[in-house]
Amino acid sequence: MRTIKYSWLGAIAVVTAVLGWLANLVTARGGLPVPVLHLSSLATMGAIMVFTLVLGLRVRSWRNGKREKPLDPILAARTLVLAQACAYAGALLLGWHAGILVDQLVLLTYRPAGSILLQVLAMMGGGLVMVIIGLMVERFCKLPPEDPESAEREDGSTEGEGEYA
Repeated sequence: MRTIKYSWLGAIAVVTAVLGWLANLVTARGGLPVPVLHLSSLATMGAIMVFTLVLGLRVRSWRNGKREKPLDPILAARTLVLAQACAYAGALLLGWHAGILVDQLVLLTYRPAGSILLQVLAMMGGGLVMVIIGLMVERFCKLPPEDPESAEREDGSTEGEGEYA
């Protein structure tokens, strides 16, 4: 498996920000409600983040030498996939709500946004925390190199490649 590229996370956030901005324009012109997730979604996001973090801490403790029980390689692989999915989903949510925020800030000159603005900011914060936890847990799953010289590729870079627990 490859590590998450920050450029992909940024591209996802930018593309979904544009889509969120366009969706907010269409819904505002059509008299529809703002396309923002309800605050109850934060509970689901929180549960996903806690679950990902707990699994990641199990893998990290095994990686750091606490090996009373063997680590199931399928569990480690699933933890890595969950961490990467968490980071990608967080980038998607962050971008979507950032696009809505841009349009809502423009509308503030005409009307107060109040609760919608707080909802958008809360969802952006939740998306950012999802990205951070996903990247942290992905790092927890990475095995340290056994031989320092073997960690570097022929061109001298170590980014994008690596072994996982």
